[in-house]
Amino acid sequence: MNPIVSVSPHVKTGRTTKHIMLDVLISLLPATAAGIVFFGYEAAVIVLISLFSACATEFVWYLLREKIWRDPKATLKKFVKQFDFTSAITGLLLALCLPANLSAWYMPLLGSIFAVGAVKMLFGGTGRNIVNPALTGRVFLFISFTAMTVYPAAKFGAIATNGWEQLVTGPTQLGNLLKGEPTLSALDLFLGTGVAGCIGETCKLALLVGGVYLCARGVIKWYLPVLYIGVTGLFAVALEGFDFAAFLPSILSGGLFLGAIFMATDYVTTPKSTLGNVIYFILLGLLTAGLRKATGIEVVSFCILLMNFTVFLIDLAIKARPFGYRREKKRAKEEKR
Repeated sequence: MNPIVSVSPHVKTGRTTKHIMLDVLISLLPATAAGIVFFGYEAAVIVLISLFSACATEFVWYLLREKIWRDPKATLKKFVKQFDFTSAITGLLLALCLPANLSAWYMPLLGSIFAVGAVKMLFGGTGRNIVNPALTGRVFLFISFTAMTVYPAAKFGAIATNGWEQLVTGPTQLGNLLKGEPTLSALDLFLGTGVAGCIGETCKLALLVGGVYLCARGVIKWYLPVLYIGVTGLFAVALEGFDFAAFLPSILSGGLFLGAIFMATDYVTTPKSTLGNVIYFILLGLLTAGLRKATGIEVVSFCILLMNFTVFLIDLAIKARPFGYRREKKRAKEEKR
């Protein structure tokens, strides 16, 4: 009987990519619900457009690639079987990175098509993209449309008491912080009440609930987002002359929590080794705090995107330890016994 030779990994488990992606979708539900509660039906419409566009883009791409006209029924069955929810996650994450500005309904549509079509499917599909699709879609929209600078404020909370309708395009709290202007309290920033920003970045409590779920399910390692957030806050303190009053506003403002928990931890665009990941997230934190200070705007998406391009260099410098590998000294001691 000839042995079966296949590519790694050779460790079998009941958990598939589809199961992991379902966990990620579940973990994003609290932030999605909070965004809809805070920003109203506009946020819900943006989310639905982005989700539908992302999934439809993969569907159309797959049908054309597999030449559906040859065998429509078999092709449709194959698509349903191979669909792993990664496009749905890309669409949802992109929507959470956008302002709840219904007049810019075209942004989630174009952003999802670009993210899934150009960044994911063009490179071969799930696991073959070199950068995070949702982040790349957001950067594409940011450099293309001025509507990405229009951030509605939450419809209740500290700002809402002064009349939400009068603050439809209020400045973000991170912008105020970087300009040295007053910001909301740490509690308001944590809960998202009255915060002007993107749909999914306002309520840090909802993001933490999703992050805890991912950690409990073993999808992400808890210390990686903590390392990113902590380094960003500490370096921001150092840049402000070691004023520790800047720590909480620095980590609670902007999209740091959303990026750290759900985007920077993407399996495909992070190093393979533990040490490589630690170095990656430390550098990511330093880069985020430094560019925030230098530019005066939110740069989390740009920083993660830039660091995605360094992953292959980190993997070349720091090799992942093969499964079952034992160091030579430890192996020698075991052999003496």
